[in-house]
Amino acid sequence: MGRIVKFIGILLFASLNSSQGYGDDLVTILQLALDNDPTLKQAQANYRANRENVTQSRSSLLPSLGVGSGTSRLTSGFTDSQYINVTNPLTGEKVRTKVRDDHSFRPGINNHNWGVSLTQSVFNLPNWYSFQSAEAADRAAAVNLAAQEQDLIMRVATAYFDVLRAQDMLETNIQEEEAAQRSLEQTQQREAVGLVAITDVYDSQAAYDLARNTTILQQDFLQSRYEALEAITGQGHPEIDTLLDNFPIVEVEGSLNQWEIQADNNSLAIAAAKFNLDASRKTLQARKSDRLPTLDLQGFYGHIVTAPIVSQGVQIGGGASDRTQIALNLNIPLYTGGSLSSRKRAAEYNVVAAQESLELTKRQLTQNVRNAYRSVNTDVLVIAQRQQSITSAQSALDATELGAEVGTRNIVEVLLARENLFRALRMYADARYNYVIDSLILKQIAGILTPQDIIELNEWLQQSEG
Repeated sequence: MGRIVKFIGILLFASLNSSQGYGDDLVTILQLALDNDPTLKQAQANYRANRENVTQSRSSLLPSLGVGSGTSRLTSGFTDSQYINVTNPLTGEKVRTKVRDDHSFRPGINNHNWGVSLTQSVFNLPNWYSFQSAEAADRAAAVNLAAQEQDLIMRVATAYFDVLRAQDMLETNIQEEEAAQRSLEQTQQREAVGLVAITDVYDSQAAYDLARNTTILQQDFLQSRYEALEAITGQGHPEIDTLLDNFPIVEVEGSLNQWEIQADNNSLAIAAAKFNLDASRKTLQARKSDRLPTLDLQGFYGHIVTAPIVSQGVQIGGGASDRTQIALNLNIPLYTGGSLSSRKRAAEYNVVAAQESLELTKRQLTQNVRNAYRSVNTDVLVIAQRQQSITSAQSALDATELGAEVGTRNIVEVLLARENLFRALRMYADARYNYVIDSLILKQIAGILTPQDIIELNEWLQQSEG
């Protein structure tokens, strides 16, 4: 839990020192997500619940102390009353007289007792190895919880920059729509005075209608991105800070081999798989020990009070007595119907499964690190190329518009050139956000993603102009 406290402390400090404005920055939203994200809260609750397995396993090694007491009441009697006819010597009449009473709850014998018992396991290897297995499984669960924290960082960052991505796309679409509308109006005016044919108006109208339709769809998409972010934090974020234009786009620092080594040493997935393998091996040791003798120490002290039995006016027995007992109980399992052998075989298979899971995790880690490393460096090249494509598309549009004015180009060519420019703008914005997300993914795969990365990234955000 210390890591979680540190995690919260870093974000609290960062949120207090972040810029105060109308927009929510990345650190503020991450702090809200930490407090309100149902997925993380569920993971924390599951971790705490599973952690109780350690306490439960430890209890089998510790003394067991119990207090018991009891009280009883014993009554007895015939089921039915018995009557006889007796002759009255004075009157000579026969009188029905009871000679035996039926059962009654009033007279009875009261007994009570109380006692204290103590049981301590002296030698029980299965319980000992089961406790060690529970501890290893708990360490694996703690690592998985840390992975959930990293996953929260990625989910928040992805949702946050998806909103910014959608905002940029919408802004570009609106600009394209406005440009298409101006072009349509100009073409209509030129057609009215006979400078262009009506087909040019149709082409301009089609371009505007398409741009307008794209804007409508992008507005809906932007709203869905806002709602995805709200689903994580539990509250809306109508204004969020935007990414600065001069955000540095650089290649990954260090070689691929260095990142692979770093991932092997820090990967949470590898650590969890190793702990799970250790837990499986301890469980196997416990199952192998099931056939060994177990020895328990038992102690008892009791106080017993018994009521005397009255028979024909004479009290028999009864009184108070104390009883103590101390014993060593040895248990050697000889035959249990094959259950012990079956449980051992199942534990052996679980060890094999855990070993293969570790090997698979290592192979996937190597593949994922290489792919993420290449993705970031590819993003750098793509962004540079798309910057150049914007310049080229702008130059091509300027030349095409000039050619249309002098009659060497037609409206269709102008529309295509404009479409190429806005496509280049959208692709450039998309590439920048891919770079940000891919950089975080690389750190997550390597197991080194922390809130500090969000704090540093947050420095490259500014308040939205609205």
